[in-house]
This record gives sequence, structure tokens and C-alpha cells, in this order.
Amino acid sequence: MEFIFGLVRWIVIIVFLGVILFRIFRIIRPFETGLVERLGKFNREASPGLNIVVPGLERIIIVDMREQVIDVPPQEVITKDNVTITVDAVIYYEPTDPKKLVYNVGDFIQAATKLAQTNLRNVVGDLELDSALTSRETINTSLKLILDEATDKWGTRVVRVEIQRIDPPQDVQDAMNKVMKAERDRRAAVTEAEGEKRAAILTAEGLRESQILSAEGEAEALKAVADAQKYEKIAIAEGEANAIEQVFDAIHKGDPTNDLIAIKYLESLEKVANGKATKIFLPADLSATLGSIGAVAELFKDDDDKGSKKSTKK
Repeated sequence: MEFIFGLVRWIVIIVFLGVILFRIFRIIRPFETGLVERLGKFNREASPGLNIVVPGLERIIIVDMREQVIDVPPQEVITKDNVTITVDAVIYYEPTDPKKLVYNVGDFIQAATKLAQTNLRNVVGDLELDSALTSRETINTSLKLILDEATDKWGTRVVRVEIQRIDPPQDVQDAMNKVMKAERDRRAAVTEAEGEKRAAILTAEGLRESQILSAEGEAEALKAVADAQKYEKIAIAEGEANAIEQVFDAIHKGDPTNDLIAIKYLESLEKVANGKATKIFLPADLSATLGSIGAVAELFKDDDDKGSKKSTKK
């Protein structure tokens, strides 16, 4: 029995010493700050790490210095145009002075929430419904400035305020949906009309360009044909001119007599009179030509007379 009592006594002593040591040595984490009170009065701030607190005389209060979030409950707000909407917001803050945060406000979360709801009614109440729905950034900035200034004496800094949602009444929301649907239908109709207009313009421009290209092609073809015919006639004329020059040069080089010229002229008359020609060209010096023809005729007449005389003599 004495052994059991002795063992229990040592266990109690060890537990008591453990509790004493736990109350004396307090470890503060890096993101925390401790406020040490001695006999109910603020004594000092305890930095992160191992701190010694006298049990029974001192008490330590741990303050979390990380950024915190407050979810503001949905708040009904009447806009400037007398429409009741429900606004839900979120506040992000961080402690800057743990002493003020503990001693200057009893319940910071509740105080900040009520302050946010009150100022939310004031800020949104100055806006009409359409402005409230499209000006969330303006509402966020206004609330942040108001809350940051009001909570400065509580040792906190409001980092930002975010409006999660703004819900108008169901009938107003239905009307807005109808307006939005009508606007989307109008934009779709305008877009479709503009597309058809653009397609018609492109089709007309394509047809016009096609006709222009076709006309230009035909003009170039006609020009090419005309140029070819022109070059052909020029080549034929140049060939005939060269032939005439060569014949003319040959005739003059041969020094023909009037009798030879007359004979060649008669041969040409034979070709003219073949029944196919429709025009007869006469030389300008007709008397000289007729004289040559007459001389040729006399020549042939003399030959005929000589032949007849020879036959008579026989």
C-alpha cells in the first residue's frame, strides 16, 4: 500500500510540475503576437518564440496577425429609384496593433459586420438600380475607404471589400431578363442584316470586277486581232512594194524597148479580159501606149503582107 501511495504521490507531483512548466513556458508562433497582463494590467508584448510567464501573476493573450476575412450577411438595401435589392459582401482585414485590437473593441468581428452593413445601405442607397448593378468596383472602393478609416482606432487595416452578389427582386430580374433578351435579339438581327448587306456588296463588287475583267479581256483580244491584221497588211504591202521595186529595177536594168512594153501590156489586157475582172485600169499616157500598139500592129501587118506575097509568087 505504501508503494502505491508513493507512486501516486510522484505522479501527482510530476503532473503538477508539468502544468506549472506549461504555464511558465509559452511558445508563440511566427504569425502571432502575445499580450502579457500582470495582475490584470497590460505589462508587455511577447514576441514569437519561447516566452516565460509567471503563473498566477501574469496572463498571456495570443493575437493572430494574419489577414482575416469577415463574411457580411446578405443585407436588403433600397436603391435611389426605390428598388429593394439584396447585397452580400466580404471584408478582408489585417491587424496592425494587437493592443488596440484587444483593448479598444469588445468584439471586432461583430463591430465590423454591423459597420459594413450600415455603410453598405448608405453607399448603395445613393445609387439607382442600373448603377448599382454595374458599379461594383465603385461600391467596393467606397466601402473600403469608410471601413478602413473607422477601424483604424481598433488597430486593424481593411485590405479590400468585395461585393459577392447583388440580387434584385424576382419581378425586376424577370423584366431585366426580358430586356436583355430583346437587346440580344436586336443585336442578332442587326448583325444578320449587316452580314447580308456585306455579302450583297461583296457579290456585286465581285460581279462588277468580273465584268470589268471580261470587258478588258475582250478589248485586249480585239486589240491583239487588230494588231495582227495590221501587221499582216503591212507585211503584205511591204512585200508587194519590194516586189514592185525589184521588178522595176529589173525592167530598167534590162533596158526594154517600147515594143516589148506594148507586148507585156497586151498580155495584161488578156488577163484583165478573162471575164472575172470588174475593173480595167488604163495608163495615164494613153496616146503613147496606143502608138506602141499601132506600131506593133503595123509590124504584124507587114509580116502578114510578106507572107501573102510569097504565096502568090508560088
